[in-house]
Amino acid sequence: MANSSRFDPSRRIRWGTVSCIAAIIFLAASVQVCVALPSANLLSYELSKHSDQHVSAATSKERELLQKYQPYRTAFHFQPIKNWMNDPNGPLFYKGYYHLFYQYNPYGAVWGNIVWGHAVSTDLIHWIYLPAVLIPDQWYDIKGIWSGSATFLSKDNPVLLYTGWSNASTQVQNMAVAANASDPLLRSWSKILENPILVATAGMNSSNFRDPTTGWISLDGLWRILIGSKIDKNGTGLALLYKSHDFVNWELDHPLHSVANTGMWECPDFYPVLINEKKGLDTSANGPLVKHVLKASLDDKKHDYYAVGTYDSNANIFIPENKMIDVGIGLRYDYGKYYASKTFYDDNKQRRILWGWVNESDNVAADIAKGWSSVQGLPRKVWVDDSNPHGIKQWPIEEIDDLRHAKHSKKNLYLKQGSIFKLQAKRATQLDIEVIFDLPSHEQQELVVNNGMAQIEAQISCTKVGAFEKGVYGPFGLYVLATDDLQERTSIFFYLEHSSKGWRTLVCSDQSRSTLLPDVDKTVYGSFVPITKGEDFLSLRVIVDHSIIETFAQGGKVCITSRAYPIRVNDDSAHLYLFNHGNQTIQVQSIVVWEMSNVVFDSY
Repeated sequence: MANSSRFDPSRRIRWGTVSCIAAIIFLAASVQVCVALPSANLLSYELSKHSDQHVSAATSKERELLQKYQPYRTAFHFQPIKNWMNDPNGPLFYKGYYHLFYQYNPYGAVWGNIVWGHAVSTDLIHWIYLPAVLIPDQWYDIKGIWSGSATFLSKDNPVLLYTGWSNASTQVQNMAVAANASDPLLRSWSKILENPILVATAGMNSSNFRDPTTGWISLDGLWRILIGSKIDKNGTGLALLYKSHDFVNWELDHPLHSVANTGMWECPDFYPVLINEKKGLDTSANGPLVKHVLKASLDDKKHDYYAVGTYDSNANIFIPENKMIDVGIGLRYDYGKYYASKTFYDDNKQRRILWGWVNESDNVAADIAKGWSSVQGLPRKVWVDDSNPHGIKQWPIEEIDDLRHAKHSKKNLYLKQGSIFKLQAKRATQLDIEVIFDLPSHEQQELVVNNGMAQIEAQISCTKVGAFEKGVYGPFGLYVLATDDLQERTSIFFYLEHSSKGWRTLVCSDQSRSTLLPDVDKTVYGSFVPITKGEDFLSLRVIVDHSIIETFAQGGKVCITSRAYPIRVNDDSAHLYLFNHGNQTIQVQSIVVWEMSNVVFDSY
């Protein structure tokens, strides 16, 4: 969890204002969380009275209706009943329940007054809200309970490490233990008397010292954790390594790893992955068939970067596989809106699961009107990419598939130049789509390394293609959350771009026409997709849930999360299309579309 500098000061409001309208916001938001919108038809009717395909922005009447009926609240992504949420914290599995803690403001839909919210689930999909477990009540955390992690000291002994914002506005590390370990819901936690267990030492900036990781046992039998930090004088981001024999008394070892000019490393994460296997590993695992992933959330860029490498447990250092794509200058978990992520080892199903915070693309006024802000991305399974040892793959956990119903499918479609093909879907605001295209026949494919320069090129190309260009091969892909006249649409597409070394493949998520609202972030996101020898297809899985769109390209090699707020799209009027704007015909091997069920979140 960053300090308040993460958030744009222009998006702040007075807390008194939030308190005054909290009751009203709660009523609006709480209704939406448990039921499908009963007023969807009324909203469609009211919007139709004010719709005009030549209007370039939403009318005041339309804004009023949107605020009233809340069409952007998700149906199966995790979010609280109301108010602000950000980083996922300390996920774990305990006595039959998955636990998710998260940064939460109990008093308003903007950042501030941060506590650890808490929810439990038996399947990572259906959640029960529980009371907050950590609140600011001590001198060392009185200004906020910031991000951290969970560690099992033994099977029945989970502990939480977190950053507290002290009464002196310093960042210190603290610990809480389960007050009743026999309670599978872990509803009560006690802060230990020894807190704070870690403070910034001489020469460190106590404002850049936060977010302890899950602990692991190294080769010497000592516990290790990481704390995110940076060196102020040259902007070097680093993960500070600490060691302990009892998990209470800690001493600085040395930096596990650092990268120049990457700025503050927030929310670091460090975990082992098996080579050529999807099975997850406990955080303390190591060995000849094990690699490690080091992730940092870059405060300056607001993206999560990672590197795959080797953990030398003798020297206790991390060695990246490829320094050209080291932490902060290479690969990202997600090329859209995705930040402050956290993994945990699910020993229930022997897998490594990734959570990530997805913030809004509208403004504070809209968030206050909605009564809530931010969602968590769908939990993802992560493993090493068997075709690229420098990268990982991500895929929605298998439990998501249980929400599928009303299947629609097509095979062997040919999309000629300028084709737009409407697909059947009764409620296209909640979809899970899997589509496979033939990889067009062309000269050699350039294998692009997604370093910083490549990312700039990809972003520029996706923006240019989405707005202006029609190429030889593409853009081709999907329009989701689209109106009949396509005035509003979010485009997910491939585009084959020619370079001096051959063709290279882009995947893009274009929000530039996602809404007629003028004051919304409409960034076009994109990345190059590595196409390895033997792959003769291009694939997309796109999951749509009202205002969030999660894209998984080429089996999870590249992921893009985006937000969309169309004003003329609701459960009855959203449409899904295949399209091809390129000059060459594109073959769709298959497309399968499932409508997705609502999930009812309950309170304990």
